[in-house]
Amino acid sequence: MKAIILAAGKGTRLKPITNHTPKALICVNGESLIEKHLRALKLAGYREVIVNLCHLGELIEQKLKDGAQYGLKISYSKEYGKELETAGGIKQALPMLGNQPFLVLNADILTDFTFDHLPKKVEEAHLVLVPNPESHSGDFNLRENLLTNERPSPYTYCGIGVYSPAFFSEIPDGKIALGQILRQKVNKKQITGEIYKGVWHDIGTAERLRAVNQLNY
Repeated sequence: MKAIILAAGKGTRLKPITNHTPKALICVNGESLIEKHLRALKLAGYREVIVNLCHLGELIEQKLKDGAQYGLKISYSKEYGKELETAGGIKQALPMLGNQPFLVLNADILTDFTFDHLPKKVEEAHLVLVPNPESHSGDFNLRENLLTNERPSPYTYCGIGVYSPAFFSEIPDGKIALGQILRQKVNKKQITGEIYKGVWHDIGTAERLRAVNQLNY
């Protein structure tokens, strides 16, 4: 299974850090977020990774190169001048991802999640959820391994999921967010999920970044 790391975002809430450093290269305890992900993917048996690039993406490519230093093959889906959002960025990268399900991973999270047990086959998508953090009111509920949109929503999509290429087959090219497509498919009972209760942090603000740097991870 291939993986795509979503690293194109501007990181507006992390300014002024992201004026000169893309979110993916922000360090926690001496190692960048994206390098932590690459190390975990290698341990889980992944070999090919695509990284989508936009804001300061050239710095990410300069750092990671072809991935050989991580024991991986890294390719880049470049979105310069496009700002495609999450679903739009994945749609552009589909020719690089092939015709089998693939892992989608947000670059701007910190987690000790291990990726080796995720399903290799999905009809549409399989998402990893976490109990709502204090900063979020929730995305979904989970009933018999199927996601629902019912309220209250005790779980947040944590930026880790396995997607089938078919999930994106009806999405038009261009700028479109993943969240709105997910809600439509969840309504049709097409998305499975699991709950993760280990280490997970969304590095979305400078305050959260300071907090995770106090952790031994």
